[in-house]
Amino acid sequence: MNIVRTDLFKKDFQRLPQNVQAKFIKKINIFIDNIQHPSLRVKKMEAHQNRWEASIDMFYRFTFEIHDGFYLLRRIGPHDNVLKNP
Repeated sequence: MNIVRTDLFKKDFQRLPQNVQAKFIKKINIFIDNIQHPSLRVKKMEAHQNRWEASIDMFYRFTFEIHDGFYLLRRIGPHDNVLKNP
């Protein structure tokens, strides 16, 4: 599957501390290989038709949508911030 990033995701990513960016790069590789990997803790977001969240660590999350042939990465950041505007 291909990965597509929204402009908001790109901005969010640039604002992250470098250590969190490095963690995300490791997690996105796991995500590409196996979206159901337990360390990602992927779950469907309530009240959204096609929106999911995954963990980078206990504090940081990213949200995404699943489409035919690609994943759309929507937001990334601290858990509470990302879930307010996924």
